[in-house]
Amino acid sequence: MVNILVIGSGGREHALSWKLSQSSKINKVFTAPGNGGTENNIPIPVDDLDALASFAQKNDCFTVVGPEAPLAAGIVDKFNQMNLRIFGPSKNAAQLESSKIWAKNFMKRNDIPTARFEIFDDPKKAHDYVKSLSYNVVVKADGLAAGKGVIVCNSTEEAISAINTILVKKTFGDAGNRIIIEERIDGIEASYIALSDGNIAIPMASSQDHKRIFDDDKGPNTGGMGAYSPTPVINEILAKKIQEKIINTTIDAMKEEKTVFKGFLYAGIMIRDDQPYVLEYNVRMGDPECQPITMRMDFDLYEYLVASVDGTLSSMPAPLWKNQSAVCLVLASNGYPESYPNNEEITGFDLIPENVYVFHAGTKNQDGRILSNGGRVLGVTALGDTLASAISNAYAAAEKISWPHKYCRTDIGKKGLPHL
Repeated sequence: MVNILVIGSGGREHALSWKLSQSSKINKVFTAPGNGGTENNIPIPVDDLDALASFAQKNDCFTVVGPEAPLAAGIVDKFNQMNLRIFGPSKNAAQLESSKIWAKNFMKRNDIPTARFEIFDDPKKAHDYVKSLSYNVVVKADGLAAGKGVIVCNSTEEAISAINTILVKKTFGDAGNRIIIEERIDGIEASYIALSDGNIAIPMASSQDHKRIFDDDKGPNTGGMGAYSPTPVINEILAKKIQEKIINTTIDAMKEEKTVFKGFLYAGIMIRDDQPYVLEYNVRMGDPECQPITMRMDFDLYEYLVASVDGTLSSMPAPLWKNQSAVCLVLASNGYPESYPNNEEITGFDLIPENVYVFHAGTKNQDGRILSNGGRVLGVTALGDTLASAISNAYAAAEKISWPHKYCRTDIGKKGLPHL
């Protein structure tokens, strides 16, 4: 029996802890620092790599890294040097997410389909460039910005404003020292996540995120306002194209370039004319995609994470998935992704039915009371025999939960219905 240390404090980490705790091979699951819904919380921040390593060593833990920041900081390299078992990519491999510029250049040299782009650190040159274009663009900060460093533009004026936001006003700090300006590919967006051991990659269930704060995909980008799995947007033919042209090519090219990739490889995909293009890579499970994906897992996740670390995924059977759909509604604090109140008591957890699980994100447990403690507060995740019934179950459960500044979109999952 082994102990697990899950690093992180969001809904993804609660979902990973919840799923891993179901394994018969696991003794205890710790979460650092965790949230109001996770058990066995360890008050170590995700950026204190020394303290995390020391805890894992003392408690004989297999470590699972949830968020991108510790991966980008090199936590896997540090643990490996200490002979501690840890799941996730190395610092060099994590550049697929930690530097959008590195990732775009990687895609370009390996013929991985993506939008055409240019790189800038000078606002004036960037302004002149967008003025010369006949198409709309997306402006992206190079570094990590918690899912918010991407500005989709509908005009030249909006592009100039986005350039100023990132390069001049430094809204995202050092993450915005350089920017990418890329062609805006309009189509259908979906998430494709695979598990790799550096040699092969096996697909997880498909999913679709809802990035914008308001209904009908309006307003600024957020960390994600909800997700569902599977998505009918990715059919078998498209899944094969994504797996071969994007996922397998990425894993093979990383290995060839002597930067073996182990962990969850997430490709944010835009589908146009039945062709997939990579919008961006993430080097970890998506949040909120992780919540509906783990709800549908019909296998022991721990065994697959161990096989990823050991390079033995090829000996594992194909993962099994429940036939049901799962929908995750993110309940946020009104005002997110800008400013919002904290420390509001949340009620209604005792009214949640059996086919629904409430994953915590921005919460804290204060003397048995659950208080809001972040922008994205909860992920109400429901199963249903169809996508429509899963949507209905999720919203019915979400209505039972309340706090003064609760906010959620009313259309999560509905964009999948016309494709069924």
